[in-house]
Amino acid sequence: MAAAPTRWTRNAWQTLSSIKTGVVLLITVVALSAAGTIVLQRPATEADEMQRAYSPQVLRFLDAIGLTDVFHAWWFITLMLLVSLSIVAASIERFPNAWRYFARPYKYPDKNFRRALATQKSIPIPDEESGLVAAERALHDIGFKAERVVQSDHFALFADRNRISEMAVYIVHASLLLIFFGGIVDALWGWRGFLTLTPGQQASIIEVRAGTKKFLAFAVRCDGAGQENYSDGTPKKWWSQLAVVQGGSDLQKKQIVVNDPLVYGGIRFYQSSYGPTGKIDKLIISAMAATGVGEKKELALPVGGSAPLDVDTTVTLAEFFPDYVIEDGQVYNRSNSVENPAAHFVVTSRNSGKSINYWLPPLEGRAENAQSPYLFEALDLKVGYFTGLEVSHEPGQWAVWTGVVLMGIGLTIVFYLAHTRFWAVPVPDANGKLTLWIGGTANRNREAFEERFRILAEKIEADLKSQKETLAHNQIVSIA
Repeated sequence: MAAAPTRWTRNAWQTLSSIKTGVVLLITVVALSAAGTIVLQRPATEADEMQRAYSPQVLRFLDAIGLTDVFHAWWFITLMLLVSLSIVAASIERFPNAWRYFARPYKYPDKNFRRALATQKSIPIPDEESGLVAAERALHDIGFKAERVVQSDHFALFADRNRISEMAVYIVHASLLLIFFGGIVDALWGWRGFLTLTPGQQASIIEVRAGTKKFLAFAVRCDGAGQENYSDGTPKKWWSQLAVVQGGSDLQKKQIVVNDPLVYGGIRFYQSSYGPTGKIDKLIISAMAATGVGEKKELALPVGGSAPLDVDTTVTLAEFFPDYVIEDGQVYNRSNSVENPAAHFVVTSRNSGKSINYWLPPLEGRAENAQSPYLFEALDLKVGYFTGLEVSHEPGQWAVWTGVVLMGIGLTIVFYLAHTRFWAVPVPDANGKLTLWIGGTANRNREAFEERFRILAEKIEADLKSQKETLAHNQIVSIA
């Protein structure tokens, strides 16, 4: 024989199935989810940006409690499990009563029920059949299909509509369970990382967290990337032309933009960012002999690239700073944007073996431009750009989106459909005269129901009056 539940077990069950418990847990999950959208999250946010946003002490604290990776934190997974258990317990506790309303509706109103019902009316009728026929017609006119109910030797009418409304809350419960199930699956087996590519580059390793990497069974290649601007110069959209590569073959190609990812093998590649790499593809310069003799030469140099100026002299682009600043006698790069560029050339003579440092612009204490046999002028600059891709594997998303759709259906039923019930039964009044008792109720939208009930009563009275006039007319015709 199974042991009886202990007091502690009953109390735990009552607490878990309590509406208050479910609401508190749900609010907590929502609040922490909001925190996950406010606090910068790893690994989608680059380490440098995290360090700029928070002081070292604050960042260590946020990392320690898991707020920089909320949706994978153990306590967030535990909360989602507790909310799910609370929803299941609350549903089990209350479902039998709702199912009774849905599967076995109360169809014959007894005396006690008629006395207690808030909305009711009694209409005098000549006989039971006339009253029932009038009620059937009136119910049909307002969109209800009446059902005749036999109780002993009496007939009654029952009609209802939108009975599914009684189950709407459980549709919402099921949607929440699906959403939390998908969230738990993603937290345990899903991952999210970041990948930076330059045009022509491909990669198959995703940086997920510090020191953690995911190795893909395929590679993704960037064939191009760009930015489109509005007329005022502000960015309109970023795009990347991506290709999935495996075994030397291109399996899939797609141009992605924000919110339109490339999906392959359950892995999504989202357009996340776009910007300059701080490196140049080519610097186009003109070179002319310092003596002014000869023609200008146009050269295109990558960083580290060299080009001959004559049979004895070569020039090398040694360094390029897109946004230089001098601190403590050293040249540093302040940002990757081309705001304050500087280029360092080395002009080498083969015969003498002498090298001259040539700077554009001339940097005091560093430039030896006056000793150079050639003068240089920058003509054009082609800067390298990167595309930032957010990469995610979310195996629980099918459950999440199914839950979202199901929740939309459930909430539509909750807010727009009311379970409305009507009863009609011939009964004698206090004086023994036969009346048609009609009553009704609705689980929401009381004002609309009261108006519908008034119309129903008026239609029944009008039908009975029409029946009486028709009977009187037929009697006159018969006598005549």
